[in-house]
This record gives sequence, structure tokens and C-alpha cells, in this order.
Amino acid sequence: MEIKRKAEDLAVVAVGKRPRNEIVQSKGTSMVPSDIPRTSSLLAPIMLLEGHQGEVFTCEFHPEGQYLASSGFDRQILVWKVYGECENVSMMTGHTGAIMELHFSTDGNTLFTASTDFTVGLWDIETGVRTKKLKGHSTFVNSCHPARRGPQLVCSGSDDCSIKLWDPRKKGQVTTVNNTYQVTAVTFSDTAEQILSGGIDNDIKVWDLRKNAILYRLKGHTDTVTGLSLSPDGSYVLSNSMDNTVRIWDVRPFAPQERCVKILTGHQHNFEKNLLRCAWAPDGSKVSAGSADRFVYIWDTTSRRILYKLPGHNGSVNDVDFHPKETIIMSGSSDKQIFIGEIE
Repeated sequence: MEIKRKAEDLAVVAVGKRPRNEIVQSKGTSMVPSDIPRTSSLLAPIMLLEGHQGEVFTCEFHPEGQYLASSGFDRQILVWKVYGECENVSMMTGHTGAIMELHFSTDGNTLFTASTDFTVGLWDIETGVRTKKLKGHSTFVNSCHPARRGPQLVCSGSDDCSIKLWDPRKKGQVTTVNNTYQVTAVTFSDTAEQILSGGIDNDIKVWDLRKNAILYRLKGHTDTVTGLSLSPDGSYVLSNSMDNTVRIWDVRPFAPQERCVKILTGHQHNFEKNLLRCAWAPDGSKVSAGSADRFVYIWDTTSRRILYKLPGHNGSVNDVDFHPKETIIMSGSSDKQIFIGEIE
């Protein structure tokens, strides 16, 4: 795997508008800006990870923060070190279609993947082997998400208009909830008693798993919901939509009727119609979302201001993730590249 860092990107993002000649070059390809206060343990303020053969649709930090995983159109799951030279430590293969979304289990031992080969995969991080292949969807699986706690349940959403709840410990144990339209994003509530789903009908639906019925709908988006992310405390859900808004919804049990509490704007979706995802910072103070205009956007959740609009990518930014322990953000893009960089 070839891993490089770009001088010009460091100059633009980490250094601001300083003259180029103030950048001090060290050995190898690493560029080290002089006297810039550092805010993380990364080797350089921005690291560029190259190695994917196709668009990167999904990327996530390991819960302990030492590793990250990425995947996409090339069907390869790459695991990288976050620190040092960001070397690629593992490559897992097995899906026969593009991987649309991946997530680590809470304990970090398992990776869950949703693929256009109609399956959901479970991967053992230690051995790099696929331990389960969950079959049941009849077409592309767009999204999957494991439960935060309790048994290792996983939910998935597909173009077959169904949401499935899997218990990988039990053979053939699957609950199916039928939606009217294609499902593009799913996640669990904090207690895993509900599944939240978004799709091409613009509504976010909250499904009660005990009754297999819709508990309530979150209405407001005017185009396809492409990403859903539950806040660290489980009280709110973040949604990214093709209507060029990111919304924060109150999903606590006894919240007021009007559950949309924040609308954030600035990022773009375009004709590519990629499923652009979104993410919360670990302390809930910031959110980020993928954008088709090649920038990484980070908003302050309180003021709704754009704190950062980070350049560097040459294609649509499809997924973003915040580091669990440090002020670092990662972005995966259609340019086949992954950036990890520190923010203040």
C-alpha cells in the first residue's frame, strides 16, 4: 500500500496562508510545517492514505482509536494504523459487490459491512476473516449498523424496501420490516429497541421492534435521506439529505411534537446521487457530513455555524468520522483517497 502526504495540502489546510518557503521538509515524503502548534498525536497535521482502487464509500475509526477501516467500490476492506506512517495492516476480501457502509462493533472485535452483493458481512478484525455472511435481501444493501450494547444485533436497509434485524448468533434469525420505498440509511436507537430508517420518500421512520410497526415519523427533509447517525448520548439523530441540509432530531421518548431541533446548511449533493454519510464528534459539540463539492464540512451543534470547510479531496466526500479520543477527523472520497487531519 502506498501512503503519501501532499505538501500542498499541508500548506493549504494546516498552515493557512503562509508562504510556501516556510514549510520545512523532513526526510521521506513527510512535510512538517515549522512551528505550528499541534493538537493531536498524528505524525503530521494531515495524513493522506492511498491504496484503494475505486471510490471510497465508507470509513470509520476503531473504537479504541489506534486503527481505521475503509472500503467502497473496489470491494476491499482496508485496515490502517492511525499513528506513525499510517501503514495498511490488513486487507479483507470476500464481497462480490461494492461495500456501501461499514461499522465496528462497540468492543471493536467485529466489523459489519453492507454490500451491493445483497449480503451483510461480519468480519473478525484479529484474523481478517469473514465469520458470517447474512443472506436475505433480494437486492443492494445500502446500509447496516450494529447495536451499541447488549447482544450483537445488526440492522440493514436495502433497495428491496425492507429493513432487516439480524441476530448473527442464531442461524436464520432475522426479523423483516417492510417499508414502502427503498431504504438508504439505518441505525439503532440507544437501547436497540427501535430502528431508525431513511430512504427515498424523505421521511425518517422510527420502528418499534416489539410491535414491528412505525412508532413515529420525522418529517422535514424534501429529498432522499442518505445518512443517519445517533448522537453519543443517544438523545439525538443526525441526518444528511439530498435536499442539501443536515438535520438534528430529538429522539428521546417524550420529546415535543416538533422533533427537528437544528438545520445545518452549506454542503452539497449533486447529480452523482451518492449516499453521503454524517457523523458526530465524541462530545456531541460538532457534527460533520459528506459533501459532493469535495469539501469536508464541520458544524458547531450549538451555534449551527460552519467551523471548518476543509479542502484537499478531488472528488465527492462520501463519508466522515471523528476520532474517538482526539481532535482528528477522517474523510473518504470518490477520489479513492482518505485524509485524516487534526482540528483544533
